[in-house]
Amino acid sequence: MTTHPNIFLIGPMGSGKSAVGRRLAKDLGLEFHDSDDEIKTRTGVDIPFIFEKEGEEGFRKRESAVIGELTALSGIVLATGGGAAQDAANRALLASRGTVVYLYTSVAEQVRRTRKSRDRPLLNEGEPAEVLEQLMQVRDPQYREIADITMDTDGRQVHSVARELKNLLGAEPSSDE
Repeated sequence: MTTHPNIFLIGPMGSGKSAVGRRLAKDLGLEFHDSDDEIKTRTGVDIPFIFEKEGEEGFRKRESAVIGELTALSGIVLATGGGAAQDAANRALLASRGTVVYLYTSVAEQVRRTRKSRDRPLLNEGEPAEVLEQLMQVRDPQYREIADITMDTDGRQVHSVARELKNLLGAEPSSDE
């Protein structure tokens, strides 16, 4: 199999970064990391609790520290949080330390995929569709600024997205395909 640099998945909440990242890492034989999961592990609390106690600014500081550490690793697939690309320093690290894949997902699909989630504090700040639309207006250009690959995930299954990414990255097919 081709040796891969780091692969960093960016995109809005509900785009499938964690699920696709896990599958892609497995298929490529790479280590998988999720920046939100790493923050939860380190703090011992969930993301909503951090938002409640430290606000979004406190959470973003933790996120930047984790992204700095994880992007310094070699041969990983990293699923970032939806807001990770808001910080210019995070964008610079992601762009310079690996292949950045933007998993684009429409606002309508984000609403559908996140409607039952209780672990997304930004969706508690108003009508989810409106919040997601506002976030997309700000974040979409930031995602596109650093993306090496942009892939639409609307209506797609995890295995299909991972397989297409694997092909785009030049990986040899695994024996289960």
